[in-house]
Amino acid sequence: MPERESGSPRHDPDARLGALFENLPEPTRQLPTVDNTAPAPGSRRAAREAAEPPQTSPTPPPVAADVFRSADPSPAAVSSAAADPFAAAAGETAVAPEKNGGRLEDLFETHHDDVDSHRPPQKKRRRGCLIALIIVFAILGGIAAGGVWVWNTYGEKISDAMGWGEPKDWEPGLATGEVFVTIREGDTGGPVSTALFEAGVTKTDEVFYDYLVEEAIAVTFYPGVYKLQEKMTAEAALAALQDESNKLENTVGMSEGGTIAAALPGMADTLGIPLEEFQAAVADPSAYGVAAPTLEGWLFPAVYTFDPEVTATQVIQRMVDRTRESLEAAGVPEADAQRVLTIASIIQREGRTADFAKVSRVIQNRLDDGMKLQMDSTAQYGYGSLHEGVVSSSQEALEDPNEWNTYVHEGLPATPIASPSDAAIAAAMHPEDGPWLYFVTINLNTGETQFSETYAEHQQGIEKWQTWCKANPDSGC
Repeated sequence: MPERESGSPRHDPDARLGALFENLPEPTRQLPTVDNTAPAPGSRRAAREAAEPPQTSPTPPPVAADVFRSADPSPAAVSSAAADPFAAAAGETAVAPEKNGGRLEDLFETHHDDVDSHRPPQKKRRRGCLIALIIVFAILGGIAAGGVWVWNTYGEKISDAMGWGEPKDWEPGLATGEVFVTIREGDTGGPVSTALFEAGVTKTDEVFYDYLVEEAIAVTFYPGVYKLQEKMTAEAALAALQDESNKLENTVGMSEGGTIAAALPGMADTLGIPLEEFQAAVADPSAYGVAAPTLEGWLFPAVYTFDPEVTATQVIQRMVDRTRESLEAAGVPEADAQRVLTIASIIQREGRTADFAKVSRVIQNRLDDGMKLQMDSTAQYGYGSLHEGVVSSSQEALEDPNEWNTYVHEGLPATPIASPSDAAIAAAMHPEDGPWLYFVTINLNTGETQFSETYAEHQQGIEKWQTWCKANPDSGC
C-alpha cells in the first residue's frame, strides 16, 4: 500500500534522542512566571480548561514539591517548579538570587515542613543538648557536694531536730541492778550528768544535763553517795537523786582544829565501820609514809564522801594525801613538814583566821629568843582537856609534865596538836613582821585579840579579858 504523504517528519530509529535537545536554544536564567491571563475564546486552552473540573488550589506533584523545591518556599516558586518538571529534571531549575539567601546546596536538603526550615542544624542542636546536660550535672553535683558537707557538719543536730537516729535516753522500764553515784561538794548539772553516765545510769554523757536545761529545772545537788539503777531515764535519775532514802550516809568531816581522838567515833558511826578498825588504821603512821609518833595533824580538815565499800585505812589514806597536797601548795619542804604542821596546829587553835600571821610571828619570836611558848592549847592537849569547851587551862593541865605541855618544856610540842587548815599552814610558812611576844583574846564573841611586845602590856590585855569574862560568864572563859 503506497505511503500517504504527510507533513510530519519520518521517524528515524537510528536518530539520537539527544540531538533533539542539542539544537534547543539556551534557556534564559530568570525566574519562571505563571501566565494568569485569560485564554483566547475558542482556543485549545480555553476548551481544555472548560473540560477540566474546577480546582480551588492546585497541588504540585509530590516529587517536584519534595525533591526540586527551591530555597524560596513561596507559592510562586512552588508553582513554577511544578509547571516545568522537565526543566527541573534537566538541571535548569531557577533559583532565587543570592541576595535572597538561595544556595545550590539547599536544593538537596530534605525539608519536611516550613517550620523545620527555621530550626538550627542537627549538629548544633546536639551540641546544645550536651552543654545543657553538662550544666545540669554540674548543678546536681554541686547540690550533692553541699548536701554531704551539711550532713557531715550538722548531721547529728539535724537528726536530733527531726527525731532521727538512736535516742539519747533510755526507754522507761529498762532500769535494773544497783549502782552508786558520788556527788561531791559544789557539783552542778554538768558534773552530775557525767557521773551518772560513767556509773551506767544514763545512756549518754549529756542527756541528764540537757534534760535539766530543756525542762528549766533548778535543782541543788547535795554531796553524798546515792543508790541508783542502771539504764534509768534522765527524769527517773533526777527523782532518785532527790529522794532522801537513796542517799547513803557516807559523808564524814574532819573539823579545823579537830583531833583524831575526837573525830574517829563519828567516822565509825557514819560509815558503819567498827571504831576498832579506825584505831588500828591510825596506829602506825609509817604505813602512810609519815615519820612521826602519831598521825595527829595529818588528817586534813574537810568534808569527805566515800563509797559504801570503803575501808578505815582508805579513809585515813585519803585524808593524809589531802594534807600532803596542802603542804606542797604552801611550798613546805618534805623534811620540814612535821615542824610546819606543828606550828600550824597551834596557830589553828590559838587565833582567828585574820590573826593567823601575827600568831605565827609570836611563836617564831619566842622560839628565836629561847622563850617557852606557854600556849594553853598545848597544855590542854597533853592533859586531854583540849575539847572541854573552855579557853582557860586548869592548874593541873598547866603543871602536867607531858611532852606537849609548852609551859613545862621549851620549844615545840612533841607533835601537832590538831588538824590545821590551808590558811594556818600558809601562816606558819609566812609569819607577819612584828615585835610581838604575847597575845590574848579579850573578846571571845568577836575574837578580838591584843598583841603586845612587853609583858606589862600583856598584863593589861589579861585584865581586859578577865573583865569581859565577868560580864559574860557563860561564854566559855
